[in-house]
Amino acid sequence: MSLIQETDFGTPKSKSETMVTLTIDGNQITVPEGTSIMRAAMEAGTQIPKLCATDMVDAFGSCRLCLVEIEGRAGTPASCTTPVMNGLVVHTQTERLKQLRKGVMELYISDHPLDCLTCAANGDCELQDMAGAVGLRDVRYGYEGENHVFAKSHGCDNDNWMPKDESNPYFTYDPSKCIVCSRCVRACEEVQGTFALTISGRGFDSRVSPGMSESFLGSECVSCGACVQACPTATLTEKSVIEIGQPEHSVVTTCAYCGVGCAFKAEMRGEEVVRMVPWKDGKANRGHSCVKGRFAWGYTTHKERILKPMIRERIEDPWQEVSWDEAFNFAAAKFKGIQAKYGRDAVGGITSSRCTNEETYLVQKLIRGGFGNNNVDTCARVCHSPTGYGLSQTFGTSAGTQDFDSVEDTDVVMIIGANPASAHPVFASRLKKRLRQGAKLIVVDPRRTEMVESPHVKALHLPLMPGTNVAVVTALAHVIVTEGLVNEAFVRERCDWSEFEEWAAFVAQDKYSPEATAIMTGVDPQVLREAARIYATGGNGAIYYGLGVTEHSQGSTTVIAIANLAMATGNIGRPGVGVNPLRGQNNVQGSCDMGSFPHELPGYRHISGDAVREQFEAMWNVKLNKEPGLRIPNMFDAAIEGTFMGLYVQGEDILQSDPNTKHVVAALSAMECVIVHDLFLNETANYAHVFLPGSSFLEKDGTFTNAERRIQRVRKVMTPRNGYADWEVTILLARAMGFEMHYNHPSEIMDEIAALTPTFTGVSYAKLDELGSVQWPCNEKAPEGTPVMHIGGFVRGKGKFIVTEYVATDERTGPRYPLLLTTGRILSQYNVGAQTRRTENVVWHSEDRLEIHPHDAEQRGVRDGDWVRLASRAGETTLRAEITDRVSPGVVYTTFHHPDTQANVITTDFSDWATNCPEYKVTAVQISPSNGPSDWQKAYDEQARHSRRIAPVVEAAE
Repeated sequence: MSLIQETDFGTPKSKSETMVTLTIDGNQITVPEGTSIMRAAMEAGTQIPKLCATDMVDAFGSCRLCLVEIEGRAGTPASCTTPVMNGLVVHTQTERLKQLRKGVMELYISDHPLDCLTCAANGDCELQDMAGAVGLRDVRYGYEGENHVFAKSHGCDNDNWMPKDESNPYFTYDPSKCIVCSRCVRACEEVQGTFALTISGRGFDSRVSPGMSESFLGSECVSCGACVQACPTATLTEKSVIEIGQPEHSVVTTCAYCGVGCAFKAEMRGEEVVRMVPWKDGKANRGHSCVKGRFAWGYTTHKERILKPMIRERIEDPWQEVSWDEAFNFAAAKFKGIQAKYGRDAVGGITSSRCTNEETYLVQKLIRGGFGNNNVDTCARVCHSPTGYGLSQTFGTSAGTQDFDSVEDTDVVMIIGANPASAHPVFASRLKKRLRQGAKLIVVDPRRTEMVESPHVKALHLPLMPGTNVAVVTALAHVIVTEGLVNEAFVRERCDWSEFEEWAAFVAQDKYSPEATAIMTGVDPQVLREAARIYATGGNGAIYYGLGVTEHSQGSTTVIAIANLAMATGNIGRPGVGVNPLRGQNNVQGSCDMGSFPHELPGYRHISGDAVREQFEAMWNVKLNKEPGLRIPNMFDAAIEGTFMGLYVQGEDILQSDPNTKHVVAALSAMECVIVHDLFLNETANYAHVFLPGSSFLEKDGTFTNAERRIQRVRKVMTPRNGYADWEVTILLARAMGFEMHYNHPSEIMDEIAALTPTFTGVSYAKLDELGSVQWPCNEKAPEGTPVMHIGGFVRGKGKFIVTEYVATDERTGPRYPLLLTTGRILSQYNVGAQTRRTENVVWHSEDRLEIHPHDAEQRGVRDGDWVRLASRAGETTLRAEITDRVSPGVVYTTFHHPDTQANVITTDFSDWATNCPEYKVTAVQISPSNGPSDWQKAYDEQARHSRRIAPVVEAAE
């Protein structure tokens, strides 16, 4: 293996369909109009020297190394900023150009440290490469560099010298090595969209400056790594490179954090990761990244990771380290005993949205074939299960309609109940770039998120009251229907017209007007009408939504209402439009695709269908139960009732992530055997009897499916530290249960998935290696996948309009609980924090805080940073307050990343009517001052510490 080298063409690719032919160094080349001479030369195989140019950002023309001569033109224009034209004759190497480039390079080197042998960029320095490319042999101006390089000059302190900035936990900034090429500044602006960097000073005093001469940590920098990636010298360098050295080989893999599914090059020395570099050919991220994927992979080698299997008879006992065989035999004996005592349906399992498609497929196969029931569910139950239901009812598929590239063709974006800047930051960067180009943005969210206002972006914000999504979307539909903004031609051709007429008559009623619903929603009627008109008439309209839509008692209803809106305006079935759920975890889409719901086999086919079931029975050589199994909430209820007594949980922390923590504790405590299969002793493991150590995404092969249905390879870059990849652990557990599954490699599991799942028929590791990724459906009709769904017609035939009646949640505010709590995520942390809390990301978010409006805080005598008691009908916890006007009066907000807060002890059992997705986003609460942790938190912490004891291993006497 060697390092994967990616060609840098210097400037972005032109999208023009008009072709231009020119001559470069005697060779004719034809390229799209708008291509730079630099890129055209590179495509012809000629590399023009450059320093300020890179194809991730627009041309800048400041370094003056890329000069060329053009016959018939005076001067030496920069090739990066000069577009091609028909008939141009370009020379990239002449005596005049050689002398000019040497002179420019001399100026750079005169003020640059010459510590190349000890520099972290040695072997990966573009300045060094270009000095060689131009033939630099001497510097007429000397090497003193007193302006920037040395701390002392002529024995005195050098006021112009700046010390290295080590504040960021992941990279350093060494001003003395900066050549002021502005690549980092432009990457921050054009790629990331944060505008955290600038060039301060003029001329020779110019410096790259985070903010107003702040430190990187103290500035608005979000540590996405775009600046580090763009830097051609060692000015911005990963600390891991400084510590370990330059990598010697790399492997392309997929990030294991959010549903964007960024592709990375894992750059390695042996089996040690040196750095993760976003892969430019990754079709989801296009060479960009966020702080989590770029830097927060250190959890894979964290000291708290459990590497040996453990068992215990009771949760009060300390853990006992045992061999793998002992753990499997213990677990199998427990489960067999439970089934013998309570019946076949007394055990079940929960698949992981962080594990691969192949591993998830095996877990549901083990449950259906080995346990003999359909008691399988996944974390999508508590996040996007309403998406599956709502979109399958209206469109005929259970997934988003577009690829991420589609956002480049959109004119109007409506974001409902999502904050991509925090939860899906790489997609957010691509979206903000389109918004800066002129697309319009509508944000429907109780909170003024980072998307509402960012540099050069100002959204139309509809700050609705939590729980009123259906009323708001129906009011939008009311405006579109009553003002004649419906795309009637689309509806007549693509949808059921009689169902549309019924729906249109429903939403046209006066009681659904913006003015009538305002008393419930809190949204200004004029702002809502403006939003409806923009979406219906502004061109290509795309809707992106998140858990703020699905995690409600009417989550499925809102998804259906959104689908109605898209169909009524014709915003389906082409680039730039669509209905796009932003999936929270890296493989939550895949876990659903793989048959993780109790009523569905892989491919969303109902378990009761005889023909479908017979296919699986023939392939698996086992008889399957045709009755749907238990959902996660049903499992908990049955455990408390004493009829569900064994649970296998792979890669999920249900105790921290599921609602009403006290109810979950009661359910887990009632079970006779809980098997936790994970990297760390998570919160669920406090109530477990078997712990099977898991493997990280760096230690296994497989595939993830992201939010745009994109199937991508996960490739092993190191040996599993625990001894087995997760798919192997499930196979060995199944064998101990008496259910044989024979696979030598995950590619064989994917072959079986493809044989049984119509939307995956054309998927294979060979195809993924060839194409990089594919989007399902991938079959005979679409051999290279389907970037945009429903082109020319819906999967179900005619699009189905469904009436969406607003029904207020049963969770109501009142005198005792007058505020509404809603929850969400923050950029630096991920889900329950099991991974990110074990990285340096805690620098930015070391605790969950409660956002409260200044008016509500003043009424309760709460100051910023005070400990407050957060109480609901379900429970109470304490955390510190953050006073902000990002939330409206009457609404409070917190995250759920830290187990010492246990925000879900507050949330209730109310759930979506169709899917049982919990109503995390609406909880009636009261806030009052507090002196510290609640009694419940103290008791929980004590139980957790007691439960995590590991008995010392006693060595056998000789």
